[in-house]
Amino acid sequence: MTAQVDYLAVVYTATSGASAELLGSDEKELVQLVWQLVDVKNKKLGRVNELLIEPDCSDLTEEREEEDVVEESVEEKRSGADCVSTSTSFEAALNLFHLQLTNEVNSAGAGTSVYLCTDGQLHIRQVIHPEAASKNILVPDCFYSFFDLRKEFKTQFPSFDLKALNVHVMAESVNVPADVPPMWDPSSALDPSAILPATAAVQQVQIMANIILALLSEPNCHTFSNLERVSEKFESGTCSKMEKVCDNTVIRARGLPWQSSDQDIARFFRGLNIAKGGAALCLNAQGRRNGEALVRFVNEEHRDLALQRHKHHMGNRYIEVYKATGEDFLKIAGGTSNEVAIFLSREDQIIVRMRGLPFTATHEQVLTFFSPGDGPKETCPVSGGKDGILFVHYPDGRPTGDAFVLFACEEHAQCALRKHKEILGKRYIELFKSTAAEVQQVLNRYSSAPLIPVAPAPLVSVLPAVSLLPPPCGLRDCLRLRGLPYTASIEDILTFLGEFTHDIRPHGVHMVLNQQGRPSGDCFIQMTSAERALQASQRLHKHMMSSQRGVNSRYVEVFPCSAEEMGLVLMGGSLSHTHTHTHTRGRSGTGLSPPPCLSPPSYSFTPAPPVFPSEAAALYPPIGQVLQIPRLLPTGHAYYPGTAQLYMNYTTYYPSPPGSPTTVGFFPSPSSLSSPGGLVRMPGLTYSSNGVKDLINAVQGYQNPMESASLLSSSLIGQSGGVDASLMSLPALMTKPAGQYLDLTLL
Repeated sequence: MTAQVDYLAVVYTATSGASAELLGSDEKELVQLVWQLVDVKNKKLGRVNELLIEPDCSDLTEEREEEDVVEESVEEKRSGADCVSTSTSFEAALNLFHLQLTNEVNSAGAGTSVYLCTDGQLHIRQVIHPEAASKNILVPDCFYSFFDLRKEFKTQFPSFDLKALNVHVMAESVNVPADVPPMWDPSSALDPSAILPATAAVQQVQIMANIILALLSEPNCHTFSNLERVSEKFESGTCSKMEKVCDNTVIRARGLPWQSSDQDIARFFRGLNIAKGGAALCLNAQGRRNGEALVRFVNEEHRDLALQRHKHHMGNRYIEVYKATGEDFLKIAGGTSNEVAIFLSREDQIIVRMRGLPFTATHEQVLTFFSPGDGPKETCPVSGGKDGILFVHYPDGRPTGDAFVLFACEEHAQCALRKHKEILGKRYIELFKSTAAEVQQVLNRYSSAPLIPVAPAPLVSVLPAVSLLPPPCGLRDCLRLRGLPYTASIEDILTFLGEFTHDIRPHGVHMVLNQQGRPSGDCFIQMTSAERALQASQRLHKHMMSSQRGVNSRYVEVFPCSAEEMGLVLMGGSLSHTHTHTHTRGRSGTGLSPPPCLSPPSYSFTPAPPVFPSEAAALYPPIGQVLQIPRLLPTGHAYYPGTAQLYMNYTTYYPSPPGSPTTVGFFPSPSSLSSPGGLVRMPGLTYSSNGVKDLINAVQGYQNPMESASLLSSSLIGQSGGVDASLMSLPALMTKPAGQYLDLTLL
């Protein structure tokens, strides 16, 4: 871009923190501003001006003030500047700089067009604008356009690497004598985070001014034309999923306040140019903001400067800044809906999100909500009437309870936000300031495939093929209890059932636990007959249950169900929504919402080595043959649909004998066992165990006693130390019509 340039004001800034390439990266305040005017047409230099920013200390005594004056005069002589001024605040310093620069240009009389010129981008983009934004200070217009001396030098001498340029290199290339401080010498090993001496700023400006004169003079005769501009306002807009977004222009900001908007993000990155519609707030699975945002800048240079603002503060929170990809940005901000494109086509509109609307809400009700015809309530008209309202729907057309509303100005939007949690119909409405990217993201979430991939279905063949549950049938002789107190125990459930306790089958209470091993609020009970199950559901449905370990009581829903449905839920599936039950149910059916998948997407098995040494096998011939030669399990009937994704729900059984595991899996045992029955492995026995006596006490809750019990030491079965594991035969418990059963841990 070509601009008429009469004067160039060479500007250098210094903060109380890092300098050089780390200038502005530590959020330190501006303490020194030095500049010198260059007459481009006449190739003359003006005087060197230095402005010091010092805090206002109104409680100083007169003696202290006199000391300050003396120190200031000494500083003036020591820095080498022609004119030294002081200011008590950042805002006053900027206004004083603009005033002195304007007066000097007017007194020169060679023109009125003046632009700033800096060594790199940091002085304007990383020092002046960020501090002004954090203090809500208006910056003079002269700071919104400037020339980068390094880029102008690169234009004149293309062979130089832009990233390797500095004042020392440029001065040496154009034969400008310079007494460069060690900090600016590329061969110096000093830490750039160190603070420069007071004279370095003045020397820096003087060298830069001489470099500019060398570029303007023959034989270079350079024309300053590459004007850098700072965006004054963030422009909202839409982004298509088909648009190409460069990976080197996107960052991810994390730790944002939940109420922050795209304008707040633009204010945080003030000084850097964000692409149109380039601020996209991220939402979590519930549609709420998760404190993250993806920001797209106009080029890679501005993205790299944004990364230097890592852990800068927005209010009282520090913001983390990381690299991101263009694909990440399109997932959040990209959209393909024509309806959304038309809605967002009105620029300079403020968007407000409504959440919690009644499903029957209409455009007229929303318009009346914001602009009541009478009464003392404030009026905030919606821009465009009905066209300024966008309802969000599921793919099948059902409303989600969300809507977006346009307002013409910030005043109307703030008036609308004051209606937060007011009533529309019979529901209170939540109102939030929104963005175009959030509109796209919400529409994408509800109208297309979810952004969070669903868990893949595991291999069904590795799951137990036989269950302890009865064979599937249509007989509804089981109960499902939903909404139990989380502190409820089996004793509380038995107390709740009252007289129906006598109709529970042995070991027929199954409490469902979540993946953390905590109660999920669901329970299945096997009854002796379908008639008693129906009577229990009719009499106990929505009765209150109290827990002995908790003070709160909850009403419990009681439904009759079949053994097939119970087995389906216990094995990890969910009940069909099409089943008809005695009681009316909601849309979610009676099945459990599946927890996160606990099974990996695939399994790979190595050949199982013998877990029983040959020496031990000789001592226990029947058992040793089984443990030395593991064999494949025969397939059986599955209590879940073959196409369903499977999630394992942990269960516990009643009565639970002391020391028994929370889950039990049994499989057909080999025919080499000497007697019909089964083997159960009981890991976790203590070293101080009394042997067979403890095992007998552990299983005395079952109906029939065991025929034999054997203790195997860890060294005998090939385990490396640890806790002993016992094998015990429970023939009466484990004998089933399909055959005998063996614990999976033995294979």
